[in-house]
Amino acid sequence: MTKRVSVIGTGTIGASWAAYFLARGFEVGAYDPAPGGESFARRFIDNAWPTLEKLNAVRPDADRKRFEFFKDPAAAAKGAEFVQESGPEREDLKVELFSTLDAALPPETVIATSSSGLLISRVSAKCRHPERCVIGHPFNPPHLIPLVEVVGGEKTSPEAVYKAMRFYRDIGKHPIQIQKEVKGHVANRLQAALWREAVHLVNEGVVSVADADAAIAYGPGLRWALMGPHLTFHMAGGEGGMKHFMEHIGPAIQTWMDDLGTPKLTPQTQKRIIDGVAEEAAGRSIAELQRWRDRKLIEILKVAGERCTGLN
Repeated sequence: MTKRVSVIGTGTIGASWAAYFLARGFEVGAYDPAPGGESFARRFIDNAWPTLEKLNAVRPDADRKRFEFFKDPAAAAKGAEFVQESGPEREDLKVELFSTLDAALPPETVIATSSSGLLISRVSAKCRHPERCVIGHPFNPPHLIPLVEVVGGEKTSPEAVYKAMRFYRDIGKHPIQIQKEVKGHVANRLQAALWREAVHLVNEGVVSVADADAAIAYGPGLRWALMGPHLTFHMAGGEGGMKHFMEHIGPAIQTWMDDLGTPKLTPQTQKRIIDGVAEEAAGRSIAELQRWRDRKLIEILKVAGERCTGLN
């Protein structure tokens, strides 16, 4: 098993990755150019640790003191058997960063990026060894959410994809392999499709922002915490499963699909959504909402018994 990993970029995503890697028993070498990058990461790790303990995700041999911060990305990556880059979502920046990491590491070391929508073929364009570069896109916060999307590029080797999938699976994540590159990968595109219709319905005066959120949180979202839309609809078909569902409900759903909106995020639309969210938040700060979300996530993960939490 990999003993040392590197986290390049210790903002919210990178620091969350660092906390999880430490909890799973790794040494972590980290880098971030921000003046407060190290202090933010260490605070995040300390704050996340009790949550990880509640989830039984902290291995007996884990030690959060095995976190070392560097002022240079190449130094942070030295000796790492797996690199998780989590810098800003800017292609130009990632291209240069990947080039630096590629030059500093032996060719067998996988370099993964947490990018939520960029294409790894473009990110690795300046690398001498693009065959070892992959997308390893987590969901926020990575130390809690199991999903990791793994995507190879035009020059990524099947071995690198296999190694990334195995690495994430071995540390308790639920990786999925995306077969071809597409902007936004898969889960974010699904989120965008749902949000697009939510924005449309708010714009059309069909529903308020808060009630659009409630329609998901207190309805299909509860089922989606356990299974995706295909298996959900398979069950909706009763004993006949998806075949019965397609035959009897498919035509009606097609009419709904045909009627879905295509709103634009104009200044007016943005203001309507921003004002609606402010009303829904009812004065609660982002920090308060995060704490509430994380408490609920812990409960859901415990009930679901997801492998990512260490409950295997």
